[in-house]
Amino acid sequence: MLGKLVHIGFDAVLISAFLAGVKRNTGLTPKLSEVPNKDVRQILSSYLEFGEYIFDFAVVVFGRSSSFERKH
Repeated sequence: MLGKLVHIGFDAVLISAFLAGVKRNTGLTPKLSEVPNKDVRQILSSYLEFGEYIFDFAVVVFGRSSSFERKH
C-alpha cells in the first residue's frame, strides 16, 4: 500500500515537472480559470507551482553535473 502511494506521488511530481517544462518552453499552461471550484483551483495552482520548483531544481542539478552540457 505504501509503495503504491509513493509510486503515485512520484508520478504526480513527474507530470507536474513536465507541465512546468511545457510552460517554460511554449507558454502553454492548463486553463485553471475553467475550474469551477475555488479550492480545487488553488490546489491545482499549488501543484503546478511545485512542478516549477522541481523543474528549476532539476535544471540546477543537471547544470552542475559533468554528465550534461548546454547546447545552443
